[in-house]
Amino acid sequence: MDEDNKILPKLAYVEPYIGESISHYLGRLRRFKANSLPSGYSLGKIAGLGAVISRWEKLYFNPFPTQQELEALASVVGVNADRLTEMLPPKGMTMKPRPIRLCGACYAESPCHRFEWQFKDIMKCDGYAGRRHRHELRLLTKCINCETPFPIPADWIKGECPHCSLPFANMAKRQRRD
Repeated sequence: MDEDNKILPKLAYVEPYIGESISHYLGRLRRFKANSLPSGYSLGKIAGLGAVISRWEKLYFNPFPTQQELEALASVVGVNADRLTEMLPPKGMTMKPRPIRLCGACYAESPCHRFEWQFKDIMKCDGYAGRRHRHELRLLTKCINCETPFPIPADWIKGECPHCSLPFANMAKRQRRD
């Protein structure tokens, strides 16, 4: 059988959240019980993309994902390539992949990381995507309880600090308004 005709495995479908970053989505997809993949590289291997998935999980988009790469991923995860594109920052937008930022109020409304939180010039939350209100809270870069920096969104397993287990949604109580 030649390379063009090989059959790719399909993974169990995981519904993306509105406004979810690709990093967070890929982590949820990998950990989903029916998929149970140990790393971004293992997912990349299935999609024929190798280590590029690990880069996306770390919010590194240089070079920016190509349409061909997104279609390769789409073919194994069951999510349209255009929908995957919506999980990426707009081309040309300057991102700051570290430190990982979080709005506890947004997370309480929709338990996912939003790529907008990593925009270089954004320091406060505009509110949950699709809502009319604005939180206008300063984005957090570490746990308000133990001051542990947030891990990459792909590693957000329970939606809580990996060190002290404080839920992200509870962190909104101590976020500052500017």
